[in-house]
Amino acid sequence: MKKKLVSSLLAVSMLAATLTGCGGNNASNDASNNASDASASSTADAPASNTADAPADNTADVSADNTAAENTAPEGQVINIYSFNDELRKRITAVYSEIESTSKDGTSSTLKDGTEIHWIINPNQDGVYQDKLDEALGNQLSASDDDKVDIFAAELDYIVKYTDADIEAAMTLESLGINPDTDLADQYDFTKTVARDQNGVMRASTWQACPGVLVYRRDIAKDVFGTDDPVEIGKKTADWATMKATAEELKAKGYYTFSSYADTFRTYSNNMAQEWVTAENPTTVKVDQKLMDWVSDSKEWLDAGYFDPTVKGQWNSDWYTAMGSSSKVFAFLFPAWGIDTQMVPNWDGEAGAWAVTNAPLSYNWGGTYVLAATGTDNPQHVKDIILALTGNTENLTTITKKYSDFTNAKSVMETAATDKSFASDFLGGQNPYEYFSDSLASIKMAPLSAYDQGCVELIQNSFSDYFQGQVDFDKAKENFETAIKERYPEITEVQWPE
Repeated sequence: MKKKLVSSLLAVSMLAATLTGCGGNNASNDASNNASDASASSTADAPASNTADAPADNTADVSADNTAAENTAPEGQVINIYSFNDELRKRITAVYSEIESTSKDGTSSTLKDGTEIHWIINPNQDGVYQDKLDEALGNQLSASDDDKVDIFAAELDYIVKYTDADIEAAMTLESLGINPDTDLADQYDFTKTVARDQNGVMRASTWQACPGVLVYRRDIAKDVFGTDDPVEIGKKTADWATMKATAEELKAKGYYTFSSYADTFRTYSNNMAQEWVTAENPTTVKVDQKLMDWVSDSKEWLDAGYFDPTVKGQWNSDWYTAMGSSSKVFAFLFPAWGIDTQMVPNWDGEAGAWAVTNAPLSYNWGGTYVLAATGTDNPQHVKDIILALTGNTENLTTITKKYSDFTNAKSVMETAATDKSFASDFLGGQNPYEYFSDSLASIKMAPLSAYDQGCVELIQNSFSDYFQGQVDFDKAKENFETAIKERYPEITEVQWPE
């Protein structure tokens, strides 16, 4: 993939020397010179909203206390922000106080100084967003100022593709004028590790961390277990062995434990021991044993009747219906963003019908990272937006309360875990941050590669056919090998665990 990216983004790397002329500071883009300054240590695809956003609250001024020089050159008239859903726009418009208005269709915002933000959104599925972004970044050198990419989002599944120091698609935060050690001191260490390039230099930042929990129906819990208390339910979801016994109890009363095999996938994939593709073997996809455990366990659970057989995967109408009041599904496995962007809009019953407790295995799912595109003609605006969104604790508190995000500020989340004002109406007045924080403490991030999105999508698609009885096990493996080589032509081999 790096070879492909170098070909498509070669022009971007040539832009590094021009950043000072565009308003960047004189910090070197040589990552090895900056490495000593970097300390070593959840998108869901919600549809875009067509409702207008109110002007951002003037909650806090963006920090400008940086050792790097301020950007002084004239800024462009248009800020182009690329994303794969509407989540980023909503968060920025909620906290960036320079936004004066946003169009009803959500495609543009106007700042107080007259600058326009153009929100350019393409779906994540099947690599569409990455293809559109790569095309735009590849044209960055020749693009007019108003067409240049200024900010772009990247999910955890492919963040390493865009933080690669050899590609130079994203500026280092230091060259933008952001000091990670001071401006982002309150962030969780693992989110900063993920945001670093191979030389240890940060090229991205995020407003969220994404520890996962188990979200369950209170009415079903009462019917089957006689209580909906999160502590008591947590005893029944403590680990997979206990969860299996709980699944039998649910089945006996006519309920499904989860909607489908796809619901459990991230608890396995987040605990992989190795990345899909290593730097030592860049043409080989290695399937981790944890993923084959997911295949065997999912087949067992489906055959046992613990999953709803009508739900085939995620991000489809059957899956959304399983979140409704007529469903017999007891629980889902989600981080905070999943509750806000998936469950809330698909629940058609009374408020307070759901609660959260511990998952049978700690996991992290997702996370949207924000990057400054090399060659932006709006470095000062870009810096201000990134700091407002990811480095301002008052703003992160606002995001937490407005969207129920688990935000990337340790002090904010520590407060939230014991503060009743962070309780959720959707969760019946429960404060979920206690459980999110508990989950975060034991998360071990799986090794990442630039191929994660395609591998994650395609292995689920291939084995979904196996679970549904359309192909046998060996054919599912063969289909994955074919699909992954078609998605990534540079991949020539797939290795399966013995």
